[in-house]
Amino acid sequence: MDDGFQNFQIAKDLSLVVVDAESGFQNGKLIPAGPLREGVAQGLARADAIVLMGEGAPPLPSFAGPILSARLVPTAPDALRGRSIFAFAGIGRPQKFFQTLRSMGAEIIAAQSFPDHHRFSAVELSVLKAAAQRANALLVATEKDFVRLDPAARHAIVPVPVHAVFTEPAALAALLDRLVQERDVRVR
Repeated sequence: MDDGFQNFQIAKDLSLVVVDAESGFQNGKLIPAGPLREGVAQGLARADAIVLMGEGAPPLPSFAGPILSARLVPTAPDALRGRSIFAFAGIGRPQKFFQTLRSMGAEIIAAQSFPDHHRFSAVELSVLKAAAQRANALLVATEKDFVRLDPAARHAIVPVPVHAVFTEPAALAALLDRLVQERDVRVR
């Protein structure tokens, strides 16, 4: 779940902290001075494993648990090849989404960035749809943004689903197997 790690009302069986391997913890400061909801060492002390997403090796202070590596890949990599695209994204690093579209062979006519977790208004979506139509382009969004839109507003917006591909899938399977074994022991 996105940004649920600090929600202590949620019972967690396994906590994987996903870190953008390229940008790491950025300036390492808490909101509003930085992007973090808590100190890095404090948060990592509760993590069962870290997933480094993408390329890079950010410092991981005081973490001795498993570190997995993965990358996001488009679920349908050829779906937008050769298409004219008007893209928008309200995620932490919208440029990563735009780069994914380019890697898929899409021709980005225009791109609009919004803050992470942006709540798109009906007016904003109307403006985006009109701009895409004028440019004779397909209006695309991250799947994360798309699912947060009001269902009635999703018309004429194409989500671009991605999935994680782990460098060593067996390492993730071992974590999940351990979790299942621990549950079996508790149930007996």
